[in-house]
Amino acid sequence: MSYDQRAVTRGFTRLLPSRIDYTGIRQSWRADLLAGITVGIVALPLALAFGVSSGVGAEAGLITAIVAGLVAAVMGGSPVQVSGPTGAMVVVLAPVVAVHGTGSVALLSLMAGLLICILGISGLGRAVAFIPWPVVEGFTLGIAAIIFLQQVPLATGTSGIPGHNTLLAAIEAASGAMAPTVLLTLALVAGVAVVMVLVQRLFRALPASLLAVLLATTAAELLQLEIPRIGPLPHSLPSPTFPVFDPASLGSLAMPAVTIAVLAAIESLLSARVAAGMTGPDGTPSGAYSPDRELTGQGLASITAGLFGGMPATGAIARTAVNVRSGAKTRMAAAVHAVVLLGIVYLASGMVSRIPLAALGGVLMVTAARMVSRRTVAAILRSTRSDAAVFILTAVVTVAFDLIVAIQIGLAAAALFTLRKFASLSSVQREEISGPRSDGDEHIAIFRLDGAMFFGAAERILQELSQVKDVQVAIIRLSQLRMLDATGAHALVEVIAALELRGITVLLKGVRPDHLALVTNVGVIRSLRHHKHLFEDLAAAVEHARSHVRRNAAANA
Repeated sequence: MSYDQRAVTRGFTRLLPSRIDYTGIRQSWRADLLAGITVGIVALPLALAFGVSSGVGAEAGLITAIVAGLVAAVMGGSPVQVSGPTGAMVVVLAPVVAVHGTGSVALLSLMAGLLICILGISGLGRAVAFIPWPVVEGFTLGIAAIIFLQQVPLATGTSGIPGHNTLLAAIEAASGAMAPTVLLTLALVAGVAVVMVLVQRLFRALPASLLAVLLATTAAELLQLEIPRIGPLPHSLPSPTFPVFDPASLGSLAMPAVTIAVLAAIESLLSARVAAGMTGPDGTPSGAYSPDRELTGQGLASITAGLFGGMPATGAIARTAVNVRSGAKTRMAAAVHAVVLLGIVYLASGMVSRIPLAALGGVLMVTAARMVSRRTVAAILRSTRSDAAVFILTAVVTVAFDLIVAIQIGLAAAALFTLRKFASLSSVQREEISGPRSDGDEHIAIFRLDGAMFFGAAERILQELSQVKDVQVAIIRLSQLRMLDATGAHALVEVIAALELRGITVLLKGVRPDHLALVTNVGVIRSLRHHKHLFEDLAAAVEHARSHVRRNAAANA
């Protein structure tokens, strides 16, 4: 086997499960078992709620939590990540289901899952580290707002009109609410919110969301409230089948699939990165993760969920955090979480079917509110104007338009502000000739370029250097120039050409070794009057400049 073949084999091997994944399970299996049961209980109402809110139904949400949760636990790159349906995915799926119907979701899961696998295999897992913090937080705020607005139909007991503009759809649903149903559903939502908040503050060890849903369902059953319920659920897991599709539909689903794949990759990697920095009850860190393997595992999870009739899945930060804080050490905890949910399907689907939809809406409203950290928002708004602008812009675009468009605009705005900052750090300083003065030194100008000379700063530097007067020789010092790109090098060519055209001889001093190839290829050195006008030492450059001044004086005498 050649070296290249061995490298490819090692590259694929690092994406596959190994014994190392379960190192220490003999010591941690009790903690993993308890953590898995805890997360399973917490995940139940969320899985049901996200399935209903996305438009594919509670059944699809539950199936996704089971199937995708198990596959991602085994194949993913994080030892503590818990995967399943999430709010961000609901935001993307709701308008797709409204246009293409629920039958498109399974195929969409397969397409998106395949794309995510390709991202993982191609080694793009670490790209998420380049997303600026204000963009991530603005994105999170926008998603939280959308999730909250999507629950308005459930909270008001109306069917709602799914659409791309979540705010208008929420207003439409609220305006169509009818008494006494809306009063009953709003009372349940308020009760769920109160229970979740109080339990979280007073009894943190209890699963607040599940307890709130149980109390709301019990109250609805005892009072025989005529309000919308989840409805019948399967008593077993369906058999895997390849979704039927029309080749013509692939084109219309391509863009949603790309959106879901990018979103799933970002959310999963952010969740895994946060989890890696968390500590369990014993104070030990949860462990490192493999970004590329995480993407591959999440892609396989979405593909498998699609085969079982589920929806695309991602790493879920809320459930992952519960898993870590409950003492999870290995992948066994996430696998147990899936088994717990599977047991509920076989043993308690009848009871689950009686859960009021308003109770699930209340759970997601509280969940959306908790996604936004006041401390984080305040920190960003107080940081810098540019970061605050990027944060607000990303959040607004997320709500008003599209998630991927929001990320693109947020990244573009962050890059623009960063380039502007770099450009402001670039400067041109005119220096005096050190040492004893000589006749004619007033006709010699020394300019030092500092910072970066790239396309954001080149035009300003070009203008400053072109304004010199009563100068016969210009020495341009480049040794302090930390960054130089092709546009900056081309600007130097224009500066030299403009000065030489005015009869000013240009000498370059201190071209950095890492810039030499660039300035040579772009033509900076070629634009000099003579190839010997390139110097390493400033004293030698000054002496050469004085010789030019003396020669000019002699010629004019």
